[in-house]
Amino acid sequence: MAEARDATGQAPPIDLPGTAGNGAAAQGESQWPLWEVFTQKTGGEPHEHAGSVHAADPEMALQNARDVYARRGGVVSLWVVPSIEITASQSEDAGPLFDPGADKVYRHPQFYKIPRGLKGF
Repeated sequence: MAEARDATGQAPPIDLPGTAGNGAAAQGESQWPLWEVFTQKTGGEPHEHAGSVHAADPEMALQNARDVYARRGGVVSLWVVPSIEITASQSEDAGPLFDPGADKVYRHPQFYKIPRGLKGF
């Protein structure tokens, strides 16, 4: 896993909201930032959400995710993403966001002609 390193060979800390700039919990907070974990079972399959871990930095998040979600084998890839970086849609936006475009009639199959020699249709 390649990542940026400074002159001393150390990975620079990720400055996440809620942290003190060094990955440690900000003053008055008792937990490290939350990271969402995605696992891939075999190459070519999509990554799926497996759960969450608390960690001070990305490396620790990967180690914690490995220990919790990949300890029984069967996982070939892990992704960890800071929970605060995930943007989700609101349930009240479901209608306009997910409704199919009824006004896009060109997407309906009646406008396509099937060649005569094509079998199976």
